[in-house]
Amino acid sequence: MSSPNPDGEETAPMEISETPQPAEDGDAQEATDANNSTQQTATQGLSQPSMEPIQSIAQRLLSLRGSPPGTLANLTENEIKLLCQRVRPILLAQTMLLELEAPLKICGDIHGQFTDLLRLFEYGGFPPESNYLFLGDYVDRGKQSLETVCLLICYKIMYPENFFILRGNHESAGINRIYGFYDECKRRYSIRLWKVFSDVFNCLPVSAIVDEKILCMHGGLSPELERLQQIADLHRPCDVPDVGLMCDLLWSDPDTGVNGWAENDRGVSFVFGADVVAAFLEQHDLDLLVRAHQVVEDGYEFFAGRRLVTLFSAPNYCGEFDNAGGMIAVDENLMCSFQILKPSSRAARFAQRNQQGAAA
Repeated sequence: MSSPNPDGEETAPMEISETPQPAEDGDAQEATDANNSTQQTATQGLSQPSMEPIQSIAQRLLSLRGSPPGTLANLTENEIKLLCQRVRPILLAQTMLLELEAPLKICGDIHGQFTDLLRLFEYGGFPPESNYLFLGDYVDRGKQSLETVCLLICYKIMYPENFFILRGNHESAGINRIYGFYDECKRRYSIRLWKVFSDVFNCLPVSAIVDEKILCMHGGLSPELERLQQIADLHRPCDVPDVGLMCDLLWSDPDTGVNGWAENDRGVSFVFGADVVAAFLEQHDLDLLVRAHQVVEDGYEFFAGRRLVTLFSAPNYCGEFDNAGGMIAVDENLMCSFQILKPSSRAARFAQRNQQGAAA
C-alpha cells in the first residue's frame, strides 16, 4: 500500500531540469501522431504471429483519448487473454535484471489511472517515438486498471526491445485481490481473467540498470543484495515471497530518520538510510537509484544527497492527494530531466479562477 513519505530537501549538486506539463490534453496533431505510431510494428519486434490483433486492441484503447475519464474500452475477454498469452514468452525471454540503454523515459506508479497514463504518453511521446521503463504498480486503487495494464502489455508486445515494464508490489495476487483489481476483473469479465493476469505478473522482471549507472526497481534496496547478479538469478515465474530479496526490491523504502536498516511500518520488508544508499552506489559504481512505491507531492523527490529519487506518476492519486505526477527523461549522456504532470484538481481550480476573474 503506497503512503506519503516526505524526505526533505536535498542539496547535493546534480544537474537536473524540470518541465511542467500543461493541464490540457495535447492538440489534434499529437492525436494524429499517436494514432499513427500505434500502427507501426517494432523494427526489432516479432514477425510471427501477426501483430494485427494487438494493434487493433491498442487502437481501441487509444481511441479513448478525449473521452470522459472512466470511459471503458470495448475489449472482449478473449482479446485480453490473447494479450496475456502473447506477452508471457516475451517477458520470460528477457532477464530479471534488464540491461537498458539511454535515452529512455522512466515512469512510476500508475494505479489504474488510465487517463493520466495517456497524458504521460502525450507528453513523453507515444511508443515507438520514445523508449519507456515503467516501475510497476499498474493496477489497484484507480478505476481503470484493465485499460492501463492492457495498453502497457500491447506496447510490450509491439516493441519488446524498446518498452519495458517492471513488477510492483501490486502486481501480486495477494495484494491486488484486496485493493481493487480482482473486483474490477470479476465485475467486468471473470475471476478466470484475474488468474490469467496473475500468471503474467509472475513473469515480470523486478529491476533494470541503465547504461550500468542507474539502477531501477519498484521499492528499494535489500540487506540481502550484495551482487547485482543475485537479481538476475531470481527464478520466474513466481509469486512475491513474504521475505527476502525479491520482496525487498518491491517493498522497501528510504527513511530520513534511519541509519542502516530498520523495520518497515508497512509490516513488510525494511526501511534504509542514506548511508545504505551511499555505500551501495559506491560498491557497485552506480550514480543513481530510481524507485517508485510512495506518493510524493511534486511527482519526484530526492533522498540521500540526490543519490536516490522516488518517482510517482499518478497525479491527484485516488482523488485524495493533490500530488503531481513525475516522469524522468534520461538522455544519451545520462542527464536526467523531470517532466511533471499537474493534478487535474489544480488545473480545474486554475481554470475556474480564470473564468471568475474574466466575469469580474
